[in-house]
Order: sequence, then structure tokens, then C-alpha cells
Amino acid sequence: MNTHTFFAGVDVGSAAVKVVLLDEADQILSQAVLPTSGVLADSFRRALDQAVDSAGLHAQYCRGLIATGYGRDRVEGRIRSVTEITCHARGARFFYPEARSVIDIGGQDSKAIALDEGGRVLRFEMNDKCAAGTGRFLEVMARLLEIELDQFGGRALAADAPVAISSTCTVFAESEVISWLAQNQPVNNIAAGLCRSIASRVFGLASRVRMTGPTIMTGGVARNPGVVHALEELLGEPLLLPGQPQLAGALGAALFAKDSVLSSGGQ
Repeated sequence: MNTHTFFAGVDVGSAAVKVVLLDEADQILSQAVLPTSGVLADSFRRALDQAVDSAGLHAQYCRGLIATGYGRDRVEGRIRSVTEITCHARGARFFYPEARSVIDIGGQDSKAIALDEGGRVLRFEMNDKCAAGTGRFLEVMARLLEIELDQFGGRALAADAPVAISSTCTVFAESEVISWLAQNQPVNNIAAGLCRSIASRVFGLASRVRMTGPTIMTGGVARNPGVVHALEELLGEPLLLPGQPQLAGALGAALFAKDSVLSSGGQ
């Protein structure tokens, strides 16, 4: 048995549970991303077990676990819970220490966070009341356009004349898409219009927090090049994109777990 000790961070989101295991030297030992099921405790346990097993570790050697995300208070065995904003900021700065702003677009919410020079949160805005501007919005539209979600961004980048999607409501945006399809608009142009719609909504959050660059983008939608491109055009600057953007919240939680244990003299 591998007796290597570790710290764990778990981000229980609406669409996925993310787990990151970290050692005392801030080396990522393992990670896992699994869909969130109806029973949050089961989702967390499966994700943690997968991360532990893939690293050849054993759960008994976890020195501390911190939870974040909307289901954070359902995670058993946690030291404490930490807000999503705080954890995403910490994880983002780990990926890119120079970052002064964070845009996070997840399954059912989006966030814009302004940081000070030390990485502390100055201001933030969050959209968690409406699916527009989130990954769920893209899932709905991909089904409507009859394309795979992982093709969405590429199709958008291939557009020659993006259409205008004026509604910020998912239901009304669906009606607009149906109307464009009825007019025989190419799917690529509609996909590009939808990416621009999401970018515009998130840019509104960013404007309200008075973000400054460099800006890192995290969350699953950071894997969609169409949304990334549309946001970069609105921001007027390139976005910093980590290799595993979904893990920022869980990584931040793992870093806080390590700090909490070591600052209390934990062995």
C-alpha cells in the first residue's frame, strides 16, 4: 500500500463533481471529474475513490479535505466548506500567478472575479439564477442544432456570418434558433451567434466587477473555443487557459486544506 499522505479538495457542482489530491509540495497527485448524480454524497464518494485509486493511494492517509461548490455542505469528512468564489480565485492563481481576474463558466452558473496583486478577491459577480450564459445553455442548444457538444466551438469558429441571438433567456433563445433554422441559416452561423450571446452575458458580469488583465478562464466552457474567441474579442485581450479548467475550484479547495492542516500544526 502507498502510504503517501495527501490533501484533498472537492468541488461539488451542479453538473460534475471534481476532486484534486495534492501533496505538501503542491504537486497534484491525482484528479477526477464525474457527473453529479441525484445523491450528492454518493457522487463525491465515487469521485474521491477514483482519484485515490488512480494515484495508488489510500483514503486513510488523507490529512485534510475541504469542500466547495453548491453541494459543499453535503460532503462528509470535510474540515470545513469554502465558497466557490474563494476557491476558484485560489485555484486560478495556482495555474497562473500573474492573473488579476477570473472568468468561470460552469454547468449552471458563471462568475467574474477581480483579484488584487496578492490574489485576494476584490469584487465578484455571479449569475446563478438563469441557465443563459452557462454550460447548460450550450447543452440545450447543441441538442437543438443536432450536433455534439464537443463540436460546438469548432463549428462556431467555422462560421462566415454569425447570426444575432438577442434573447438572454434560454427559452426565448431556443425560439430564435428554431426561427434561424427555418430560414435555412447554416448551423455554424447559429452556433457562432450562440457563443457570442454567452460571451456578451458574461462580459456584462466582467464589466460590473471592473476586471483588469491578465484574465484566466476556468470551468468546463473554457474548453469551447467559440465562446473563448467571442470573449477575447469583447475583452480585447487573450485569455489564459489552463489545461484542465474544470479543476480550478477543487484545486483551490485542496490548497486551502493543506494550509489549514499545516497552520494548525497537523502532522
